[in-house]
Amino acid sequence: MRVCQNAQMTPNETKPDALATIRSQLHQWAQELGFQQLGITGVDLKQHEGYLQKWLDAGYQGDMHYMTRHGLTRARPAELIPGTCTVLTLRMDYLPESAADPEAVLSQNDRAYISRYALGRDYHKLMRHRLARLAKKIDAELAAGQYRAFVDSAPVLERALAEQSGLGWIAKNTMLINKNAGSWFFLGELFTDLPLPIDTPDNPHCGTCHACLDVCPTNAFVAPNQLDARKCISYLTIELRTAIPEEFRAAMGNRVFGCDDCQLVCPWNKFTEVSPEQDFSPRNRLDAESLVALFAWTEEEFLANTEGSPIRRIGYECWLRNIAVGLGNASSSEETIAALTARAEHPSALVREHVEWALNRHHLTTT
Repeated sequence: MRVCQNAQMTPNETKPDALATIRSQLHQWAQELGFQQLGITGVDLKQHEGYLQKWLDAGYQGDMHYMTRHGLTRARPAELIPGTCTVLTLRMDYLPESAADPEAVLSQNDRAYISRYALGRDYHKLMRHRLARLAKKIDAELAAGQYRAFVDSAPVLERALAEQSGLGWIAKNTMLINKNAGSWFFLGELFTDLPLPIDTPDNPHCGTCHACLDVCPTNAFVAPNQLDARKCISYLTIELRTAIPEEFRAAMGNRVFGCDDCQLVCPWNKFTEVSPEQDFSPRNRLDAESLVALFAWTEEEFLANTEGSPIRRIGYECWLRNIAVGLGNASSSEETIAALTARAEHPSALVREHVEWALNRHHLTTT
């Protein structure tokens, strides 16, 4: 039996043979619940803690103040949830089969590109529910243990935990890559006080490839494995709530919610399998809708069409802000100009400023 070295807890007294037997069952249960893979790791993330501190010290987190608010707790699972001994990490594929080809959408500057993870239902609730069901199965089998599920919902270094549990490696684009599945998947964790046998980490397999670093539209990678989030289109369109710096607007192209460029170019993603989850299928034509059509949504339509979607979290104002930038990068058609002009006197100063920038791109002004 592996003894948990967390001084804040009394190691769970479950019999060693029961823990060994349940290992194979865990993988079976995970697959039955829709996960593609499960791994187990301990709570020692000292190496990653150092990386996190350097990243924060450099200010690369930008306005994501929650990153500094929780400090190094992210790298200390046993401080976040006292008693944690091991962490089960699981991945779930999300690339929808029915979605329009992403590269085709990116090549049409009158279309809106939305990151593939956000086309369907918000994954947080779906995965948390599945993780809770997994915890119930374990509890029913062992009649022991405490469990806490997380899906990008707490200060957790999920990619570090996934890497240490053998689900892949943190690549040069800072994504987790699995050599059999690429990187188009979500991650979830189940913290437990059970001293489960842990898995062996994978080794990096990026080699000399640097395609992801070269393709970034805004040059957000300071170096391999180092992302300056302040330059990342995903940050600019999702996390940032103020004006998008003008220096990045042209490079954003038609990307209005997130960016997938560093995944689209990755050679390992030739092994990606589409997700069988219908909840991840595109809603409201979001996989290839026109910028003009999305810009015409009222706030009521935005709220209705993004119900249960990760897009809703940015709010209507930032939605219009992002699309205004996309329209500024679109061809100068009558439809584009009319859409922008209709929003020129919008009540939001943030929206008006981005509309003015977009019209200037088409050699027009709001005055």
